[in-house]
Amino acid sequence: MNKVDTYSDCLEYEILWDDLTVGEEIGKGSCGTVYRGLWFGSAVAVKVFSKEEYSKEVIQSFRQEVSMMKRLRHPNVLLFMGAVTSPQRLCVVSELLPRGSLFYLLQRKTSKLDWRRIHMALDIALGMNYLHCCSTPIVHRDLKSSNLLVDRNLTVKAGDLGLSRVKHETYLTTKSGKGTPQWMAPEVLRNESADEKSDVYSFGVVLWELATEKIPWEALNSMQVIGAVGFMNQRLEIPKDIDPLWISLMESCWHNDAKLRPTFQELTERLRELQRKYIQYSSNLLVLPYLRIISSKANRYAKEEYNCS
Repeated sequence: MNKVDTYSDCLEYEILWDDLTVGEEIGKGSCGTVYRGLWFGSAVAVKVFSKEEYSKEVIQSFRQEVSMMKRLRHPNVLLFMGAVTSPQRLCVVSELLPRGSLFYLLQRKTSKLDWRRIHMALDIALGMNYLHCCSTPIVHRDLKSSNLLVDRNLTVKAGDLGLSRVKHETYLTTKSGKGTPQWMAPEVLRNESADEKSDVYSFGVVLWELATEKIPWEALNSMQVIGAVGFMNQRLEIPKDIDPLWISLMESCWHNDAKLRPTFQELTERLRELQRKYIQYSSNLLVLPYLRIISSKANRYAKEEYNCS
C-alpha cells in the first residue's frame, strides 16, 4: 500500500507533502515538531510526527489526533486543515497563529496585556468547555501555556491535542506517563484515574502564569515536582498582591479532591462575571481593582490604555 492505514476519515482531509513548503521550526509538541509552512500560499503550522520508523504508538497517536481534530470547530480551538499520510511522513496541518504561544508571549514581558488577561483566561475556558462538552467528551491531558496559541487580536486557542483521549467511560485512566509535570494534576502525577477535572487543575496553573508571568515550579526538576505536588500536596506560591477573586479561581482549580474542582462551564460563568465588572468600571473610566491580579504595573498600563482612547 502507498498509504499508512489511518482510517478513511483521515484520507478525507489528506494534504500532499509536495504541496507544502516547510520552513523554520517554531515548537515541539507531545509527539512531534511544529514548523512554519506554506500551503498554496497560505501560512500554516505543520506538525511532523517524530520519525521512529513510525511505530504503532506513533501511528495510533496520529490517527487519534486526526480523527479528533477534523470534527472540532470552535473560535478557541486551533483549526485543523488537513493531514499528510505518506509512509515517509505523518503530519498534521493547522492554522498558524502569528503571536505564537501564550508561554512565549508572557515570557517576553513586553506586551501590555494586563487588562486583557481576563479575556484571555475566558478564551481558554471557552475552548476547554467546548472540548469537554462534545458529544464524546475530549480530555486535553496536556493543557499548558505553551500549548495555547495566540492570534493577532490576542484571542487564545487550545492547540496540540496530541495527548488527548476520547472519553468513552465514566473516567479516563492515564497510563502513558506523558505530559508536563509542572502543569499536571496530583492524581495524574500519581498515575491514578484522570478526567476533565485534571484539565481544570492545569487551567489553574495557567491562571497563575497569567497573574505572575513566571514559569511554574521553575526551581524544581520534574521528579521534585511529582513529589511536591503529587505526594506532598504542595501548590504554587501565590503573591500577596493578587486579587482575591483571581486567587479564589486558582485555588478552586487546585482542590486536592478532583470532584470538588469546578467545571469549565462554571469557570466560564465566573470569568464572565469578572468581565462584566471590568466593562462596568471601564465605562466610568475607572481602573478596576482586580487589575492588580498582574502586578502594580497593571494600574499604570490600564491608565495608558484609557488615555490613548
